[in-house]
Amino acid sequence: MPATLYVPTPLRKLTSGQSKVQLAATNIAEMIERADAQYPGFRERVLDGEGEVKRFINVFVNGVDIRTLQGKQTPINEGDEVSVIPAMAGGR
Repeated sequence: MPATLYVPTPLRKLTSGQSKVQLAATNIAEMIERADAQYPGFRERVLDGEGEVKRFINVFVNGVDIRTLQGKQTPINEGDEVSVIPAMAGGR
């Protein structure tokens, strides 16, 4: 069983409206590459020009921010839940 990638609303046009997709990957970097292979344009919307997760994008594995784990090298296991969350702007 692969991991589940939860797709934020702004990126669902790439996944034909799907809110979640199943992908087999060993870490976040591989999951982003596999998502991009199936859904072209995914990588450029998540990663910056240096290949790092854009600062206004948060990626969580089972509810934990990858920035507090191993970044893009954070391992993914079967059944894990990976969420890509664009940061919310606004406030006072």
